[in-house]
Amino acid sequence: MKRGLPFELFMGLRYLGARGQRMNLSLFVWIGVGGVFLGVAALIVVLAVMTGFQDGIRDRIIAANPHLLVYRSAGGGISDAAAVTATLRAIPGVRSATPFVHQQALFTAAGGGAHGGLIRGVDVATPALRREIEAQLRSGGVAPLAGGEAAILLGRELARVLGVVPGDGVTVISPQGAVTAVGMVPKMRRYTVAGTIEVGMYEFDASIAYLALPAAQEFAGLAGTVTGIEVRLADPFDAKRVGRAAAARLGAGYWARDWMDMNRNLFAALQLEKLALFVVVTIIVLVAAFAIIGHLVLLVAEKRKEIGVLKAIGASAGSITAVFFAVGMTIGVVGTVAGSVVGLVIIWIQNTYKIIRLAGDVYQIDHLPMKLTLTDGLMVVGATLLLSFLATIIPARRAGALAPVDVLRYE
Repeated sequence: MKRGLPFELFMGLRYLGARGQRMNLSLFVWIGVGGVFLGVAALIVVLAVMTGFQDGIRDRIIAANPHLLVYRSAGGGISDAAAVTATLRAIPGVRSATPFVHQQALFTAAGGGAHGGLIRGVDVATPALRREIEAQLRSGGVAPLAGGEAAILLGRELARVLGVVPGDGVTVISPQGAVTAVGMVPKMRRYTVAGTIEVGMYEFDASIAYLALPAAQEFAGLAGTVTGIEVRLADPFDAKRVGRAAAARLGAGYWARDWMDMNRNLFAALQLEKLALFVVVTIIVLVAAFAIIGHLVLLVAEKRKEIGVLKAIGASAGSITAVFFAVGMTIGVVGTVAGSVVGLVIIWIQNTYKIIRLAGDVYQIDHLPMKLTLTDGLMVVGATLLLSFLATIIPARRAGALAPVDVLRYE
């Protein structure tokens, strides 16, 4: 014991500071530390980007869409919406359940703009749903829809494409036309733009339009019938259980689809990309591991005489192995700690100042979010330290296996 440190750790730290003619050893130390540092920092940032991007899209999807949709199995809509809604609201975990009407349509404006989209007829008299829509408002208000006027709310990007503002008129054309004596005539209705909404997902904001439920029923030709029931949950991640409970209570004539099923392919692709990037970036840490091996092999060759002397005066093979094990693991630990700190600082800077911006029409979110989960952080640190450990085993054991007689005979 010297300077409060165990003999093995003291000797290992001393060997790390090679000077003079042994600067090549010190260079390998810096290469090893730098490789581990870059690998850990890159891994942390990559995983944080993928997790943050996935969570950002998921949060926008949860905000823009119901957590659960209930339909009639045979199609044709739900005629007893009040009874079905009451049954769904009685399920534990359900925050609100309201009927809705979905209808594809073509929107046209006086200026000549035209764009396809989706009409979403909702019951704006429901307090929870009205608060949700009001939170998404960027201009205008919901009052005209609630008052029974021929009014419509447009997604912000849809309104921009059409070139309309609140107070302007838009013509909505249904693909389900009416049969007359002269053939099929498209059904058209003219509505006044009551306001614009923005969720933050370009695809949604460029295609959605809200109508009051009675107006949407009339436009879609669903007298007294709705397309389905949309359900909002206290915990969106409880959608699977609530969906099974809803199907069991309503019987075989109904089926439920949750937001995770509707976006399963997207999240599966993001998860696969995250795994692939983790594997690719781990190669940087593997390169650093080889640098650690190279450093220890050269160090053992350089210190053969000292190893022989130490073993001759009583140092055990285990102590010699521990000395070189301390050298390798010190490189790994220092690089891991430095890389973790830098990675966390980069995450904090991006989340605070949003330096990296994204095109909303391509990525569905306007900036690059970063989020490092505890599991991902532990995985990076654990994988790096494991590789560092494996890199030290063979050189350290070779050092411990050197026989003092064989070493000193040729020195």
